[in-house]
Amino acid sequence: MTQTLEPTTAEARPTEPQQRIDAWLAAFEAALAARDVDQVTGMFATDSFWRDLVSFTWNLKTVEGREQIADMLTTRLADIDPQAFRSAAPATAENDVASAFIEFETATGRGVGHLRLRPDAVSGTDVAWTLLTTLQELKGHEEPNGATRVRGAVHGSDPDRRSWAEKREDEDAALGRTLQPYVLVIGGGQGGIALGARLRQLGVPSIVVDRHDRPGDQWRKRYKSLCLHDPVWYDHLPYLPFPANWPVFAPKDKIGDWLEFYTKVMEVPYWSKTTCLSADYDEQAQQWTVEIERDGERTSLHPTQLVLATGMSGKANVPSFSGQDVFTGEQHHSSQHPGPDGYAGRKVVVIGANNSAHDICKALVENGIDTTMVQRSSTHIVRSDSLMEIGLGALYSEQAVESGMTTKKADLTFASLPYRIMHEFQIPLYDQIRERDKDFYDRLEAAGFDLDFGDDDSGLFMKYLRRGSGYYIDVGACDLVADGAIKLAHGDVDHLTEHSVVLADGTELEADVVVYATGYGSMNGWAADLMGQDVADRVGKVWGLGSETTKDPGPWEGEQRNMWKPTQQPGLWFHGGNLHQSRHYSLYLALQLKARYEGIPTPVYGLQEVHHLS
Repeated sequence: MTQTLEPTTAEARPTEPQQRIDAWLAAFEAALAARDVDQVTGMFATDSFWRDLVSFTWNLKTVEGREQIADMLTTRLADIDPQAFRSAAPATAENDVASAFIEFETATGRGVGHLRLRPDAVSGTDVAWTLLTTLQELKGHEEPNGATRVRGAVHGSDPDRRSWAEKREDEDAALGRTLQPYVLVIGGGQGGIALGARLRQLGVPSIVVDRHDRPGDQWRKRYKSLCLHDPVWYDHLPYLPFPANWPVFAPKDKIGDWLEFYTKVMEVPYWSKTTCLSADYDEQAQQWTVEIERDGERTSLHPTQLVLATGMSGKANVPSFSGQDVFTGEQHHSSQHPGPDGYAGRKVVVIGANNSAHDICKALVENGIDTTMVQRSSTHIVRSDSLMEIGLGALYSEQAVESGMTTKKADLTFASLPYRIMHEFQIPLYDQIRERDKDFYDRLEAAGFDLDFGDDDSGLFMKYLRRGSGYYIDVGACDLVADGAIKLAHGDVDHLTEHSVVLADGTELEADVVVYATGYGSMNGWAADLMGQDVADRVGKVWGLGSETTKDPGPWEGEQRNMWKPTQQPGLWFHGGNLHQSRHYSLYLALQLKARYEGIPTPVYGLQEVHHLS
């Protein structure tokens, strides 16, 4: 998913990369201090990109080209007062592009980022091609860690003789009763837990609520063969990385136990067995009223900020087909699939051909169960080993760690590539994968499987960012498809009969069980359920970039729609994604919430407009 090579330019620079970076940063800082917007914008390439995560915009925003950069600086420069720009690590150069991690300060915080310089085609002077700026901490509200960590024990006299455990018990007893949470996080999977840990460290009164009995049940209760398809180096949570002996691909129950352990040791205020019934926003009081039922007891909470961390793969998309009411067998969505146990001797039809469908079909066939996969549209397939080596290896691998790559550096490097041009860096990777695994793909196509590599051949990660669906990371199911063990059918479902699934071309598939591996809807569906359709429509579609590719309609947004940033509904935020995104973006969401909690002005630049309702 990553590519660190830079495009080649014709001219070579006579100076060393560190000199180039230092000279540019010094001139950049001087122009910012002089509030000379024209001078600053002239230091960027005409096709440049400045991606800001909270530090300049109080938003997640990418500005493209000199005109957009000038507009952002004209609006925000005086308030931000940026200064103290410096490189944070030795600069490097490749193909005449100099790169460096950077540090800087603003009026309210401290940040880090990444800079790429290249010579201007006409003058030969170094100009910025890509700039990433990210807020890391708020001045006066730093997290207590390292040298500033809390003591824990009381040495000497203290009028408060309560133990640590007693203080925690008293805090838990007060929160949500005599003390209202400033932030209520709905959803206690990896996203909600990671955000809860961040808010805890920042001292923001918060509660994470979830309907399951225990943290981690979101994973434990899925089909028993479920494992992470992303490798361990990509999946660490904030503060507490997985141990060195953790499996490369963690099984679901192990992830569930880790999330429960993490919640406890990070002291995340977590209410299990809690269902949110409704949420209403008082515009005048700027506060929510959230009706909940906790372990059979109904109560109300009144947070100022409400975060839906229910997952971008959380709102099950269950299709409606004629005949579902007459089908005499079992029907369920893939999110409710229990696994292969109990289906011996039965015929199972799985509607869909992406990750969940392959995982479910593989487990069924390996347990001797007659299984048919119905592929309704083409699917992108990438072998797990190829993805790890070619797609992720430079940043997220054991070899990357051994070469000095840290999770933070990897995250910043990955975040530094603007979404507008990311596909250009992905296409060569997937060309390489396609050549390497040619025999594998030939076998699949010979079996009748309909393959694609995305609308522009940019592969898995762009599909994920654009639409969150349409792919499978192969961990063995494809061999079963290729040799016919997993039966394959094609086309849309027309209707169900008492004992079968009938496709649009008349093909009839005998079935005792139908599994709808049909994906998930936009996260604003959760908003509609809790707050009403008017709030969901005010927010609009969640997820996607506006790339005008399949299932990602334009116009171009430049960032994920409505994720981890302010929305058109005051006090409502969305948090989700994979473990990588839960780790990385929880910081920026937590800092936005902390600033508001402390009363720090947060004028948002570039609040996203609404173009699509779902």
